[in-house]
Amino acid sequence: MNPAIPENILRHELIGLNAKITRARNRSIRGTTGVVVDESRNMITLLRRGRKVLIPKSIATFRFTLSDGRLVDVDGTRLLGRPESRLKTKVRRW
Repeated sequence: MNPAIPENILRHELIGLNAKITRARNRSIRGTTGVVVDESRNMITLLRRGRKVLIPKSIATFRFTLSDGRLVDVDGTRLLGRPESRLKTKVRRW
């Protein structure tokens, strides 16, 4: 599999990437950071200080740190759906 780059992040595996919540409708989760340990249709699970934190995709903007150190901001609504189904969808430029 190709490494994650900003151009293919929507079609790439997110598990293992560091993530930060940069914007969210719920103020209590803004600024939350952690490693993505699971992803479902509507939620991303971050491991933070040994605890799992569930973040709804639809209300947050995520900042992922790629393996080469680059940062990519992704609106959570673009991530909605099963991870395996996202691979099949065509992605418009953003």
